[in-house]
Amino acid sequence: MFDINKIRADFPILNQKIYNKPFVYFDNGATTQKPQIVIDRMVEIFTKENSNIHRGVHYLSGKMTESYENARAIVKNFINAKYNHEIIFTSGTTGSINALAFSFGEKYISEGDEILISALEHHANIVPWQMLCERKNAILKVIPINDKGEIIFEEYEKLLSDKTKIVAVNHISNSLGTINPIKEIIAKAHEHNIPVLIDGAQSIQHTIIDVQELDCDFFAFSGHKVYGPNGIGVLYGKEKYLEEMPPYQGGGDMVKSVTFEKTIYNRLPFKFEAGTTNYTGAVGLGTAIEYIQSLGIENIANYEAKLLQYANKKLAGIENLTIYGTSEHKASVISFLVNTVHHYDTGMILDKLGIAVRTGTHCTEPIMQRFNIQGTVRASMCFYNTIEEIDLFVEAIIRVKKMFGIS
Repeated sequence: MFDINKIRADFPILNQKIYNKPFVYFDNGATTQKPQIVIDRMVEIFTKENSNIHRGVHYLSGKMTESYENARAIVKNFINAKYNHEIIFTSGTTGSINALAFSFGEKYISEGDEILISALEHHANIVPWQMLCERKNAILKVIPINDKGEIIFEEYEKLLSDKTKIVAVNHISNSLGTINPIKEIIAKAHEHNIPVLIDGAQSIQHTIIDVQELDCDFFAFSGHKVYGPNGIGVLYGKEKYLEEMPPYQGGGDMVKSVTFEKTIYNRLPFKFEAGTTNYTGAVGLGTAIEYIQSLGIENIANYEAKLLQYANKKLAGIENLTIYGTSEHKASVISFLVNTVHHYDTGMILDKLGIAVRTGTHCTEPIMQRFNIQGTVRASMCFYNTIEEIDLFVEAIIRVKKMFGIS
């Protein structure tokens, strides 16, 4: 049973008031809150276990190393990777994509090659590829989207060519909520022997991820988006690519042997984990994933779908409100504008009413340019949100309209 009251009790931050109003947290697309079990695990590490990993022979180092590598196994099982060493711990999705863009680029990208992304991408899946193109004199091409905020698949097919060396697309748009047909995108790219990166920052917390079933070549996500700590993330890569790609950072733990004449790199996954990694964050991420698994990702997806359906129905009854991102396949994200009210003003008023939303471009300026707007108000919901909170949210929007004299 999906007991929402019990679940909310697991998240202490939700049990407070903001400006003497019930706290409604609808900014989960930016970061998710942490259950008590994750908080407790982090405290336990710092009070009982903390020690640098891999290098020590003493008890705490061995215990911390065991916890760290166990976290890797938890992630591997959660996304159904084939091997533990296909899981690389990074600082987050941004760190993962930057690492891939450098390492993959050094190995596989030459002048005149093409890199294909979509018009739905977060800046973190645009800028690293632009930087690679500048370094290598390669060409960045963009899959267009329609007025619903969906990738135009026919245009994607046309853009694929012998010059395309990698396709990098998000699974779910952080600003529109669009769920991309990534399985079809991957299959089409593979017809041309083109590898595919999936930015899973907005999908890992909402739906089942099976990297072997999807057959993606790379998959990236952040711990803080999936109820874990900040500063930890994952880059999954197929073994065959990770073995061939050079490391993007040098330092401790990523080496097997060092002389002034030559360095021999360590085996996977350590080749890509230079220096002291965020081992405490990795363990916290593992705990967060186990918490998610205890609830059941299918149960989470079904509940969030009901929240989205209810919110869409309620917002549809509000005149002079425009929703951006109207695909039939969406996650629990709603981006909108109230008539001519600036998104920042709407967000500020909602905040004073105890409701946390995100305002601005959401690091997706090209999407805003596509719709000829400066930004939106984004409400992003997750499994600890409620129908009652949506009602408070709708009442607050109506109050915004009244304050600006909008009927």
